[in-house]
Amino acid sequence: EVAVDQTIKSGAHASGTICYTLSPVHNTKAYIKLSKDMENMGVQSICIKDMAGIISPKEAYELVGALKENVKLPIILHTHCTTGLGPMTLLKAAEAGVDVIDTAISSFSGGTSQPATETLNYILTQDGYKTGLDTDVLKQINDFFKPVKADALKSGLLNPVVLSTDTDALTYQVPGGMLSNLVAQLTAQKKMDKFEEVLEETPRVRKDLGYPPLVTPMSQMVGVQATSNVLAGERYKNVSKEIRAYVRGEYGKAPGKIDPELIKKVLGDEKPIKGRYADTLGDGYEAAKAEIGAKAHSEEDVLSYIAFPTQAEAFFDKRDERAKNTFKYSIEKID
Repeated sequence: EVAVDQTIKSGAHASGTICYTLSPVHNTKAYIKLSKDMENMGVQSICIKDMAGIISPKEAYELVGALKENVKLPIILHTHCTTGLGPMTLLKAAEAGVDVIDTAISSFSGGTSQPATETLNYILTQDGYKTGLDTDVLKQINDFFKPVKADALKSGLLNPVVLSTDTDALTYQVPGGMLSNLVAQLTAQKKMDKFEEVLEETPRVRKDLGYPPLVTPMSQMVGVQATSNVLAGERYKNVSKEIRAYVRGEYGKAPGKIDPELIKKVLGDEKPIKGRYADTLGDGYEAAKAEIGAKAHSEEDVLSYIAFPTQAEAFFDKRDERAKNTFKYSIEKID
């Protein structure tokens, strides 16, 4: 609610998000209630974020229809092709009256990405929808990115695994971005042979934590913990500081019940926080600004440092080093 208020006050668009997932505590009734709550907060649109690509065409049609009946806001659907459902799901959502769908230019579509923009544009145009997209411009964009994709595949920056269809996600509910991170993490540790075990451990960790939707940062947190559980050969032998913070209540209230044994193992005699954790914190902006000093060139840099201190500082150092080694010159015509 605080975030929505500040977003609107700053003149930006406040879009409320439903992190779509399946669990004993997530259903259409719960999503309608969440949407109404967000509408009352003042959000200006509602996005159904299907990060794992698990919402089926039928489920999308029913959920979009239910939201259109119960809230008076534009509805957006964001899904992925991880399980192969993406294009069909977006088509059924359009038939149900969805206002916006998210797609990706075809060079970088499919797999853990979104359905292809050109494909959906063609299908919807055939069905009489006016998308306002220029097919010639779409081709120019795709032609630009084709060699970029080829270079990324050749260098190994883009792993072919994330381009394929993985129906296991319908069981494990692992989002595309999380799947990409797991592949990168296990590849770096030369443990890709443990990939299936980590996928199987992921829903178990999620259940222990009260079924949080697997969206950033929870997807990374659950993925890291599942990986740790598998590689250590013992569940929760090592607990990340982020999972400790979640169990303590620093990320808010869990959708379901956190396993009491896990709470005891992580917190000991300490009791979880009740209420809004952010209300217990002081203003950390000025402290972070002073800490990072001249390395931060803007307000955005300070915010990046607050969110990702290690990565941000490393980026700032590389940026400054590059600036030192960059020489500016001009060419002047002599008559």
